[in-house]
Amino acid sequence: MLEMEVVGVRVEMPSNQPIVLLKDKASENYLPIWIGTAEATAIALAQQNISSPRPMTHDLLVELVGIFGGKISKVSINSLDEGVFKATLDFEDKSVECRPSDAIVIALKLDLAIYCDEEVLKKAQIEVPLDQEQEVDQFRQFLDEVNPEDFGSLS
Repeated sequence: MLEMEVVGVRVEMPSNQPIVLLKDKASENYLPIWIGTAEATAIALAQQNISSPRPMTHDLLVELVGIFGGKISKVSINSLDEGVFKATLDFEDKSVECRPSDAIVIALKLDLAIYCDEEVLKKAQIEVPLDQEQEVDQFRQFLDEVNPEDFGSLS
């Protein structure tokens, strides 16, 4: 298993389909996973440590696991079947299958490691050339530093 990091959520053009982009921490290989709009929003909010005014489903799940004495140790993206990624929430002695987007949100909320099976990464990876890698880093830095006020009034 390879440890991954969340680069962020992007919208693929021209389809306007959101993707979450993961990067292998040990290489320049990226794993794009197509997700829904609601899932993209949940990942983006979790990545920025923004809480919603009311608990979301992921918050409820995390709370319930804690109340019942469980502890999620990591999340894993472990298969790709007919274009569909599958993931697990890994406990000490059990694993529960889930969507990768759900696993990623929970990992971000609990500050857990995200792993990907090597074969899955080989099947679905994309390589980003070094100059584009620098562009990704600059974009990531911009997102970390930008505030809504920087865009001025929209009225």
